[in-house]
Amino acid sequence: MRNLTASDRSALIKLASSLPEGSPERKAILAGLVKKASKNVNIPGKHILDDAKVRDNAEVRDNAEVLDSAEISGNAKVYGDATVETAHVYGDAKVYGNATVTGYECEVFEDAHIFGNASVFNSKIRGNAKISGGLVENSRISGNAKVKGDADITDAVIYGGVWDGSEGKIIGGKWNAPGVPRYRF
Repeated sequence: MRNLTASDRSALIKLASSLPEGSPERKAILAGLVKKASKNVNIPGKHILDDAKVRDNAEVRDNAEVLDSAEISGNAKVYGDATVETAHVYGDAKVYGNATVTGYECEVFEDAHIFGNASVFNSKIRGNAKISGGLVENSRISGNAKVKGDADITDAVIYGGVWDGSEGKIIGGKWNAPGVPRYRF
């Protein structure tokens, strides 16, 4: 289905105004115009820049941007002031707030959420992981892991737990919260 131009919309409004009030045809035309106007998602040049791709039921809205060769697919959502650059966000994953997700090796998938002021670079975030702050670089985070605050995680594999920066910078290693299954990446 193609996007309506301004002249298409104008013609449809004129047509609707010529139809009797309350007629099914008039209601259908007006409902289609309102729905189209309110959707405001996946707009090339606003949300989708460079060679980025948005596929399937994925949505990019608000002031969010996908740049370079980023791919957003499945039921993924990118919104707020979030930026996704050269990364792949798919499944039911969400990136929102002021979050930044970048890097050719970066994937956010399953039901993972990246939000707040989080920065994620060249990492794989999956499962129910929630990254709401801090920096995650070259890492793998899964399960019900929560990264927030001033956390600084580099070259690590985290299978669960809460990380807020109070534990100091995490460089390397595998970390598993008790009772949390290990995911394969």
